Amino acid sequence: METKSVSYYRPLATAAGIGSMLGSGIIVGLAATISVWQSGLGLTNSQVGIISGALTFAIAFGSLFCGKVADKIGLVKLFNWINLVYAIGAAVCVFSNSYSMFLIGIIITGVASGADLPISLTVVSHDSPDKKTSAKLVSSTQIFWQAGIFISYICSFIVSRMTGAMGARIVFGILTAFAIVAWLWRTLSKKFHQLHVEGDRNYRTEEESPNTTESVVKTLFSGKDKKKFLSFFIAIVVFYVGWNLLANTWGQFQTFMMVKADASQSLATGAGVVLNIVAFVVSILFSSVAGSKYRNTGFVIGSLIMFVAMVGMTIAGANLWAIIAAIAFYNLGSPMAGEALYKVWTQESFPIEVRSSIQGIINGFSRICCALFAFVTPALVLPGVIQKTMWCFAGIVLISFIAGVIMIRLQHKYGTID
Repeated sequence: METKSVSYYRPLATAAGIGSMLGSGIIVGLAATISVWQSGLGLTNSQVGIISGALTFAIAFGSLFCGKVADKIGLVKLFNWINLVYAIGAAVCVFSNSYSMFLIGIIITGVASGADLPISLTVVSHDSPDKKTSAKLVSSTQIFWQAGIFISYICSFIVSRMTGAMGARIVFGILTAFAIVAWLWRTLSKKFHQLHVEGDRNYRTEEESPNTTESVVKTLFSGKDKKKFLSFFIAIVVFYVGWNLLANTWGQFQTFMMVKADASQSLATGAGVVLNIVAFVVSILFSSVAGSKYRNTGFVIGSLIMFVAMVGMTIAGANLWAIIAAIAFYNLGSPMAGEALYKVWTQESFPIEVRSSIQGIINGFSRICCALFAFVTPALVLPGVIQKTMWCFAGIVLISFIAGVIMIRLQHKYGTID
């Protein structure tokens, strides 16, 4: 019965997962092609920096304000149409012939990408029949996040020898096509419409509860369960910001670190493809236990592996193969103690009416932290200082782990999990 239930809702999780794939795709796709865009459009170094920063802040903006937009036009309507906005932004990038046009396209795409994650996860959680099914479906979207990274690396590697910005335009064209597919599927699917109707029916009784009509601020600071929800919120924020600082560093500067350690561009890009296969496989395996008691064991094991990876780099320093080995080890542990758990914990812990807003706030705040940290990251991963930086990263892993343990204990304390 459980397998039937999950398989019945799986297409919806896949449609939501494509949104996650587009989210990671634009981040990695831009990072892997930015030098090509620079030469093709004649961008200055400062313009490249502005474009990279603009994407991160646009994602944060979309995450922070998606809840308000959903309140105005409806959760399902925003879920159905947000990928069209993404497609428009990506298409603007494809046909860009100037810095200004490309920047506008990046901002539109980033805002849509930031809004899609919390909205799509809330829709999946809303339409799921129970928490166990919701956990499995929500965590499975992380597979698509890793797929977006993997596909972006492969596409960037394949078109890397093309002249001008043509290769980069092809990568963004592929993202545009995926976004259009997601928009049409979400909008036209009769099954999705039925799932949304069933989800509304499931939550009709809960809507009579005082908690479900409270705003985010009231839920966290003045509602009758404010202590519980605020404790959840703080634990998740600390956990996710810590994890995301590391994930964003590897995502944006993995190739940079390898090149600075004397790797060729082809070796660095090829290694990125291979290393992300590790994370992709682990994400698939972890999604199968995300709704069970074993996910907490996976969290502990994943955190330990990431900590060992950071400590290993402090010992090995700027050695190229040590960096590759550490990233491989990190990619082994990260899917078990990172994004997937953050998604599941948020969806499990808060009333349905404020989930998209709270997830958006956490995601947006995390992205702002990552954007600010990205200004100094290149200087921190240079061969001369990378060992000291990795000690700091090991400390971040430890802090994130402690916040995760607190979150698990809070869930047991308040009975949000069995």
